[in-house]
Amino acid sequence: MNNFYQIAADTVLVIHTSIVLFIVIGLLLIIAGGYFSWDVVRNRWFRILHLVAIGIVVLQAWLGRLCPLTILENWLRERAGEVSYEVSFVQYWLQQLLYYDFPLWVFAVAYTLFGLAVVATWFLIPADKKQESS
Repeated sequence: MNNFYQIAADTVLVIHTSIVLFIVIGLLLIIAGGYFSWDVVRNRWFRILHLVAIGIVVLQAWLGRLCPLTILENWLRERAGEVSYEVSFVQYWLQQLLYYDFPLWVFAVAYTLFGLAVVATWFLIPADKKQESS
């Protein structure tokens, strides 16, 4: 049964990482696509999903809540007998990469600034209303 929980926790980690990459790379693609006139970055559903994703991250940060995916992964890892995170997913991995412990408010501010950049792209590189069905 421990193997099931470990596989489930790893699956949640892959999904979580994919969402983080979608948010970060999504903004970079929107900016590049605006510069190079790529129609794909004006897809309304892509843009709404991107905005909602960062909006959830910002809201969680300001409420001082861990991401539900982090909580789920921790629960699964504990059931598998593994060590879980004591901080947020992003903070944990940034600590691993940078060897520096930032307070939670720093992440809240960083997420907010990133979220504001996403909102700014709605005005600078607007989504195409004609692509409702795309």
